[in-house]
Amino acid sequence: MEKIERWGVFEAAVPGRTEGNPFTDYEMQGTFTGPQETRTVEGFYDGDGTWRVRFMPSFEGEYTYQISGSFSDRETEGRFLVTAPEPNNHGPVRVHNRYHLAWEDGTPHYSLGTTCYTFDLQREEIVEETFRELEKGYFNKMRFCLFPKHYDFCLYDPIAFPYEGTPMDASVLTRENFDQYNGNPPGNHWDFTRFNPAFFQIHDRTIRRLMDMGIEADLILFHAYDRWGFSQMSMEDNRRYLRYVAARYSAFRNVWWALANEYELLHHSKADWDILGKELRSHDPYGHLLSIHNCEVFYDYSKDWITHCSCQRCDHYRTTESTDELRMQYGKPVVWDEFGYEGDFPHCWGNFTPEEIVRRSWEALLRGGYCGHGETFLSDDNIIWWAHGGRLKGQSAERFRFMKDFLTEVPGCGLKLARLRDDKHFQWDDKVAVPEDPRYEGTWYFFYYSLWQPAFRQIWVNDTTWFDVDVIDTWQMTVTPIGRRRGRFNVPLGTKQYMGIRLRKSEVQDDL
Repeated sequence: MEKIERWGVFEAAVPGRTEGNPFTDYEMQGTFTGPQETRTVEGFYDGDGTWRVRFMPSFEGEYTYQISGSFSDRETEGRFLVTAPEPNNHGPVRVHNRYHLAWEDGTPHYSLGTTCYTFDLQREEIVEETFRELEKGYFNKMRFCLFPKHYDFCLYDPIAFPYEGTPMDASVLTRENFDQYNGNPPGNHWDFTRFNPAFFQIHDRTIRRLMDMGIEADLILFHAYDRWGFSQMSMEDNRRYLRYVAARYSAFRNVWWALANEYELLHHSKADWDILGKELRSHDPYGHLLSIHNCEVFYDYSKDWITHCSCQRCDHYRTTESTDELRMQYGKPVVWDEFGYEGDFPHCWGNFTPEEIVRRSWEALLRGGYCGHGETFLSDDNIIWWAHGGRLKGQSAERFRFMKDFLTEVPGCGLKLARLRDDKHFQWDDKVAVPEDPRYEGTWYFFYYSLWQPAFRQIWVNDTTWFDVDVIDTWQMTVTPIGRRRGRFNVPLGTKQYMGIRLRKSEVQDDL
């Protein structure tokens, strides 16, 4: 009997009809029954006469399945055994305690992602170089597009296209005229009713490879940076696309759905986006995380089909400092997927210092949110991380790994900003993160000093609790213990920026 781990991907490949248009003329369903669940999922046509159905089991034990539909005159039955998950498999990420994220087995998930819009549609050597960078452990989420992208410094065609047909002639494009081709210029000839399975198989391999590395795949489904006409499809075409994508990718535990990148730049109304969001939700049997990303105006994240806030800065200066306000406004996790990029781009969003990228990230984290990395350094070969992947050139990426290690030591799941106005023990200008979980109240504190550079700070929580005190240098990535303290005490900070102080309730509370 075939074996598969819990939250793994079971896949059945079955021959079926090919006459007419297999993508529109037939349907395929698989019904899976296990010890604690029965679930029916949609299958899809994968070309060359092969139909597939994928399923993610949520429990251990023996499962049976029946595959049927108009794609074939015969039903297929079988069984398989679901075993315990491997150590790096914690299941899909879910919303946890309203403001935070955790894998389904309860392990906290601190989202520290990066953006590489079309990295897996590049040449093989670029893809492999990107994965070598990801293997360094800086990030636990990769944000990328399913459709190819047309934008400044992204003027050549991808290695494959999502539909049968032919693209416009890319040889006419230059950096000076690229903008006039945005949308659907003449020269594109696509059949939006016929998917190109080879294109989607590229993403299959990418998602599976990221899953094996413990990295979430945040799939951007629509965007406006397009010269091939994919951003101009009809609502009927869009809904067909969402159904196909959900059938192909929902069974991967590491999938997140980003319905759109910078939704305002597309021609859809907010009513259209609500229709599409509900459409995707209805075809995803596992309830993966789903959001929609803004350009200049935040979406109404209170919509019931949205699980979390996927945010881009709406102000040139104040960005992640708004995390706490967004949490209170929408009552959902806040993920800053874009707040600027480290680099030297001519665009205002793409030339931040690494120090500023790291500072904004810590500002998000201490307010109970999550953050995302980005890098846009110009190069002679025009291979830029934000669009193509390749090699990281900046200094902020390795600091994300330090953040990740720091966050794994937070008790419970998630942080929040302490309400200083209600607590006389803190100074008026302190920014203090504490655990969201009330079980750990009074046991853990993180004071962050951001752009300021005090020689020392005086700390006072109470007169009775002993704390183990560490100085955290978020830029140099060091943790320096200074011993046990209680009552009122000074902590030296070296007149440096980006410093923090962590207090952890000592296991020994007696006087020594």
